Amino acid sequence: MLEHALEQLGLTARETKLYQSLLKLGPASIRDIAEHAGINRGTTYESLKLLQAKGVVSYFPKGKRRFFTAENPEVLLSLAEEKRQKLDKTIDSLKSTIIPELIQQQPHFYHTDVRYYEGDDGIEWVLRDILNVVSKQDHKEYCVFSSKPIRPYLYRPFPNYTKQRVKLGINVKVIALGDGGEDAELSERKWIKTDGKTEASYIAIYPPKCAFISLASDNFPSAVVMESEDIAKAQKLIFDTLWKLL
Repeated sequence: MLEHALEQLGLTARETKLYQSLLKLGPASIRDIAEHAGINRGTTYESLKLLQAKGVVSYFPKGKRRFFTAENPEVLLSLAEEKRQKLDKTIDSLKSTIIPELIQQQPHFYHTDVRYYEGDDGIEWVLRDILNVVSKQDHKEYCVFSSKPIRPYLYRPFPNYTKQRVKLGINVKVIALGDGGEDAELSERKWIKTDGKTEASYIAIYPPKCAFISLASDNFPSAVVMESEDIAKAQKLIFDTLWKLL
């Protein structure tokens, strides 16, 4: 856990080991530090210079030799705060300037981005993507075609999906294929009656994306997510037209 935490601050595993050795030794020469850490002197010296540049180690001359000492561990918190401030500034720059500029560099033509997902982890990713995309839109609503056989497997990896959807203020319109389906908050539902068995299927329309979820053999869920403004608009038009007729 320590190595992982310090790695986030930019310290390598070797540098962490040297820093710990210095904490135990107190002011020490390169030779003593290298022996204690089990690292050769040349590598120790180069690593100590890097630690000094990062502000966690300092040195003082004693005769013709240099003695190194570890800074108080609280300096690590200062490093973390500094790193967080820089990261916050980077995030602000990404949102306000960098991402908009990069988007403008893209060719001005429509393309379809198709991605495949499998298993419970894949289905959870798709459900979270729906929430993420729709929550950023002015009109927080998406549309769904859903059949009864898919429902037991759909929310299995994300059982509190509906609560999260409601918390985000997202509305959903559902056209259920066959019987079943439960009323929920911020949800409207209509039905298409079917004769006999319906296949397991779920189509979510959340422009600019559409997600298609089905079950393979042994009820193994899989999904295809298509990102295309044109396709999503066409699917939304079909849904809205059918919705008015039901």
